[in-house]
Amino acid sequence: MRASDRAYAALREDITEWRLLPGTVLAEVEQSERLGVSRTPLREALSRLTAEGLTTTAGSRGVVVTDVSLDDIDELFELRETLEGKAAALAAERGDPGVFLQLHQELLEAPALIDSSDPGRHAYYDLAGRLDAAIDAAVSNSYLAQAMRGLRVHLVRVRRLAADDAQRLTTAAAEHAAIAEAIAARNPRLAEAATILHLHRSLTHVKNTHTPHHKEHHG
Repeated sequence: MRASDRAYAALREDITEWRLLPGTVLAEVEQSERLGVSRTPLREALSRLTAEGLTTTAGSRGVVVTDVSLDDIDELFELRETLEGKAAALAAERGDPGVFLQLHQELLEAPALIDSSDPGRHAYYDLAGRLDAAIDAAVSNSYLAQAMRGLRVHLVRVRRLAADDAQRLTTAAAEHAAIAEAIAARNPRLAEAATILHLHRSLTHVKNTHTPHHKEHHG
């Protein structure tokens, strides 16, 4: 992996996982030493993060990690509803029902994972990620997939803002199962409606549990 790619991946993960909090100044010398790369690849990595909206240039202060406000979350979910609703509808038209039937079955069994442990939650997130990947593959539209990738990096940050308790995750698993079931049934309107319902409930949950910066958990 190129040095700039390595620095980009490390910084992106630190930002999305809230190890680098909003407002943190990413000083070139300090970050170069921390990541073990020279300043040229570091600058490349920072410019990519700025293009994605994870960092911003703040005049003389240099490059700073951006914040996620409630207004940002509303705007992200507006875009998410448009893109993900359309993607689910297209997946229902173009996808292999067998793939989504299998995912539907696994998602029905997901509550057992969620209740058990922290690794269990990660197993559930992986499963939800596999549903996303299956939808992307079924849609087979590189432009839509690229737009979704750009959106998902911000959604990871938002998800970390919300207190994902077992009850919400269990409900979300049922919502994901309904999406997979509608796609397997080749019903585009139902797939889109199931997606929009899931996003509406996710947004409500995030806004109800949103704590700016979550310094007590991530600082």
